[in-house]
Amino acid sequence: MSIYTEQQAKAILDKVIALSTADECTATLEGSIDGNIRFALNNVSTSGVVQSTSLMVQVAFGKRVGSASINEFDDAALERVVRRAEDLARLAPENPEFLPAIGKQVYTPSDTWSESTAAIDPEFRAQVAADSILPCRGNGLIAAGFLDDGRGFTATANSNGNFAYQRHTNFNYTCTVRTEDGRGSGWVGRNLQHADRFNASDEIEIAKQKALDSAEAKALEPGKYTVILEPAAAAGLVSFMMNFFDARSADEGRSFLSKKGGGNKLGELVYDPQVNLVADPWHPEAPVLPWDGEGMPRQKLDIIKDGRIANLLYSRYWAQQQGKQALARPGNLIMAGGSKSTAELVRSTQRGILVTRTWYIRMVDPQTVLLTGLTRDGTFYIENGQIKYPVKNFRFNESPIIMLNNIDELGKPVRVAGDESRYVMVIPPMKLRDFTFTSLSDAV
Repeated sequence: MSIYTEQQAKAILDKVIALSTADECTATLEGSIDGNIRFALNNVSTSGVVQSTSLMVQVAFGKRVGSASINEFDDAALERVVRRAEDLARLAPENPEFLPAIGKQVYTPSDTWSESTAAIDPEFRAQVAADSILPCRGNGLIAAGFLDDGRGFTATANSNGNFAYQRHTNFNYTCTVRTEDGRGSGWVGRNLQHADRFNASDEIEIAKQKALDSAEAKALEPGKYTVILEPAAAAGLVSFMMNFFDARSADEGRSFLSKKGGGNKLGELVYDPQVNLVADPWHPEAPVLPWDGEGMPRQKLDIIKDGRIANLLYSRYWAQQQGKQALARPGNLIMAGGSKSTAELVRSTQRGILVTRTWYIRMVDPQTVLLTGLTRDGTFYIENGQIKYPVKNFRFNESPIIMLNNIDELGKPVRVAGDESRYVMVIPPMKLRDFTFTSLSDAV
């Protein structure tokens, strides 16, 4: 069994807590049933279902901490994993930044469970693959993609009386379509809460059209251009920027949010006033668990408000050191925007470049969050409000801080798919001035 009820999970966690002789004990039980189907070269290559359940136990003697995990749950196994964690704790050096486990908390449940997603079966996955492959097969196009879905639960408890339990589901689809000669490439991705809102037949048409339209790409001189970043293209840069919203790194001078002479830029205008970014575990399109990895209750939290830094993320230790309130780590990022689609932003653009995706994003300068990366899977030149022709992909060198100060217009936010972010993200397409492309890339 991989999906335990709240009562079953609590019974196991209560046993673990009772077995421990340490000063404190925290136990986390997680289980999932994950399905997938992968296709390439217009054929299904792998599919399957994986069930797993695991228990992680962390104990502390004073400031000495040890942890161990196991995937067996009879009484003897629970005894073993607790003793292993305790043995490791006794051997560990003291952690000077150790803080006791949190006390009993109250969590407001979030709607992380979807019946339609939980009901996905092999037939559903096979149909998604068929709807992705068949429109490409015999038409000079090659599809490769992946659907992964899952249902699971997370439960946590500690010896200070805290307990939490919640079920959750996930659904993520991506597909790349290329022309048979390899000169054109298109991509589509969807990360959804509810599987019954997904239609692969509609989605594949986007990737097909981009693959066909991008096949005769022309070289365009690198430089600064007005760009329209589709939501998936913008997400990787914005999520990378969030690594620097840690209050400690800002206070210690290691962040773009550090002030010369000490302190941080909390409350200062750093972005265009159009920029508003929040974390909200109860957002209807992107709900996440209402607690973070330490069991801290998440809350709806302004991160950027009208371009100003509204909150920095204080860990429990750093909040104690600075006399501030500790804040739970966000699980999602919701960026406000307007009402226009990507196509409408294109129609209002005199000259510019449309970017479908950004990838292989890497840090160049942490003090300015200067990033480098590549465009891919459909990059197009815009003239007089129309897609004029495809262009070869670029390498870019750009900072999301500068990028978010050069906003012409924001479109309608959507939930995005991809592997560049550890957050669930809802983000708009962005029309930006002076985006810096530094060289050409021959990759498609």
